[in-house]
Amino acid sequence: MGGQIICVAQQKGGAGKTTLLTNLAIAFLAEGKTVALLDTDPQGSLGKWLDIREETLGENANLQFATATAYGISRAIRGLGGVADVILIDTPPKADSDVRWVLREADLVLVPVSASQADVWATHDLLDLANQAKKPTYIVMNRTRAGTRVGEDVAKSVAELDAIQLQSSLTNRVIYAEALGSGLGVIEVKRTASASDEVRALAREVCAILES
Repeated sequence: MGGQIICVAQQKGGAGKTTLLTNLAIAFLAEGKTVALLDTDPQGSLGKWLDIREETLGENANLQFATATAYGISRAIRGLGGVADVILIDTPPKADSDVRWVLREADLVLVPVSASQADVWATHDLLDLANQAKKPTYIVMNRTRAGTRVGEDVAKSVAELDAIQLQSSLTNRVIYAEALGSGLGVIEVKRTASASDEVRALAREVCAILES
């Protein structure tokens, strides 16, 4: 999976892009991979997460970070000097010409969709851009709510989208927000066996796609 570039994108804000990205990053680190994070979102949530992490745990040579504009993404990737096994890119909560530049660089596009019809509605334009860029794109269900009417309705709507849904998903658990606010991934929080299993399963599935 050397040098693979994963873009995490979603037009709607609050869909869980940064939560998905940070947990994948920590899962890859735990497997001995070197990881680079690129933040093209002006909100800067990814950088804030890393600041908190480094204040607590110190710097990790295997976890690199840079910010970039969408137009400067190619230069930012080259600036990493090929040091990372995997590059994870966080994007702004919009689907427009800016995101096109990021999609051009991606080997894989992950689109988080939470248990909300608004998330599903916001996904169509992004999927159109990813299809135009001819990039493999997968839906990742986030904050799922098994056994609820809204969960069932959203699942049906997602099944009708022009994209494959990953088998792995992240459940609606408070620990995801708590870990993010602490600069951690859930697999680093000892009391989160179920959430950790979800993240590890997701990381394995993503790796399998990239290696296929």
